[in-house]
Amino acid sequence: MDRFRKATPKRRKIIASVAKYNDHRNDLIIDFDNRCGYCNDIDVWRTVWFELDHFVPKKYLKTIKDTDYSNLVYACRSCNNSKRAHWPTGNEFIHNQNNEGFIDPCEDNYDDQFYRCPDGKIMYHTELGKWMYYKLKFHKPQHEIIYRIEQLDSLIEDCENLLSVIDSQILKDRMLILYREYRNYTKQLSSI
Repeated sequence: MDRFRKATPKRRKIIASVAKYNDHRNDLIIDFDNRCGYCNDIDVWRTVWFELDHFVPKKYLKTIKDTDYSNLVYACRSCNNSKRAHWPTGNEFIHNQNNEGFIDPCEDNYDDQFYRCPDGKIMYHTELGKWMYYKLKFHKPQHEIIYRIEQLDSLIEDCENLLSVIDSQILKDRMLILYREYRNYTKQLSSI
């Protein structure tokens, strides 16, 4: 069982007024480190673009402006479409209640709700995590595949660095195995 993600994204305190919420896109990409705030998938291998989600859905905004940076989440299309306007409390200031609703992914206790299996699957620790898991459809296979691709990419980079200083046939053979696995996962991702 691994940690769900290595770091909790943190939004900077950006209060600049913008004409439309999409004007915050570049700042959100930086603050979320090119990752979906909800599932932690990196945006490198996605076949569709990432979107900007209103953490409190626009439908329930009373005092929060739809351009407020503090209410925006850089999100993959899958999570954004799954979340939609689900907001059980109906109150912009109450994010969850009775194990239903959401935790802002920039809060540290968001990570306490989930963990990663060795094969990359996302699982839940808590009842609230279970509710979010199903609403965000974390059971979709792309989350596991993207996680595995990222792990392989890191291993390949480590091996390439070693090969630059060590001439080893064993290491070259291992690299070939990694490349084949990497290609297999990227093909799986393109077939989803």
